[in-house]
Amino acid sequence: MMFRQTFLPVAVLAAIGLSSAAAAATLDKIKSTGTLTLGYRESSVPFSYLGADQKPVGLSIDLCAAVAEAVKAKLAMPGLKVAMTPVNASNRIPLIQNGTVDLECGSTTNTADRQKQVAFSVATFVSQPSWLTMAASGISDLAGLKGKTVVVTQGSLNYALAQKITKENNLDLVFVQAKDQAESLLMLRTGRAAGWFEDRILQAGLAASAPDPKAFKFLPGQFGGFDYYGLMFAKDDPDFKAVVDGAIRAQMASGAFAKLYEKWFTQPIPPNGQNLSLPMGEALRARVAAPSDALTP
Repeated sequence: MMFRQTFLPVAVLAAIGLSSAAAAATLDKIKSTGTLTLGYRESSVPFSYLGADQKPVGLSIDLCAAVAEAVKAKLAMPGLKVAMTPVNASNRIPLIQNGTVDLECGSTTNTADRQKQVAFSVATFVSQPSWLTMAASGISDLAGLKGKTVVVTQGSLNYALAQKITKENNLDLVFVQAKDQAESLLMLRTGRAAGWFEDRILQAGLAASAPDPKAFKFLPGQFGGFDYYGLMFAKDDPDFKAVVDGAIRAQMASGAFAKLYEKWFTQPIPPNGQNLSLPMGEALRARVAAPSDALTP
C-alpha cells in the first residue's frame, strides 16, 4: 500500500479545534474528506519507525494498512487516500482528540486513564518494562543505580512506575526525560544517563539497531505487570472501533497476524537487517486466540 506523508505544525492543527463530537464521527469525517490519516512513530522499533527510505514501517504500520483496506470496503471508497503524520509520546493523544489523526499506528499502552481521553483496539502486543544499562558500567542489579541519573521517555507511562520503584527501594534516582526512545538510548550510550527505564521490546529494538548492540545490558528482575499495546483512535466512536477491531480480528483469525509477528520479531528487519529473535509469548498468544482490549490477562 502506498502512503502519502504529511507534516503539519501541531500548533496550527490544534487551532483547527475540531469538537470532540465531530472527531468522534471518524468514518463520516473520512468519507467527507476522502482521506484516512494515520499517525506513526519515528523510532518505536519494530512497531512504527522510519525504514531505510525514511518511510514508516513496522508491525503497527502493517496492521493499520489492513485497517485502511477495511475502511475502504466499509465506505465503498476504493480510491480513499491514506495520509501519514508523524506523532510522538507528547502529542499523540491531543492529535487524536482534535481530529488531526484518525488512527495512531504506534506502540501506545492501553490504560484506564488513557481510556478517559481516547479509545484502543484489541491488544496487538503485550510488553513489560525493564532497566537497560551499559555493560561497561559495571551495574549488575537495581541497587547499582542508586543515586545515579536515569532517563525515561517523555510521555511514557513508565515515568510514574520508575518514580515508584526509586521510592520503594530508596534509590534516590535523578530523572531526566528524552523526547523519544531514540534520544533515550542516545543519552544512555553517551553517559548522560546510567540507566533507561522503558518497555523492554522498545529498548531491545533500538539496542539491536545500534552500532554496538552488545554494549547494552538488561538488569535482572520484574519491574511491572503486563502492558497491552493497541492502535489508538477517538473515544465514543463504536462504528470506527468495530472496523478497526474487525480488521485486526480477521488478521488474527486467518494466521496473517502470526506471520506479521514473525516478520518483525524473528526475522531480519530494516534498516540494518537486525533480528530481535523474540518469539511470540504466551500472553500475546492468548490475545490472538481470543482478541480483547481488556487491561488484565
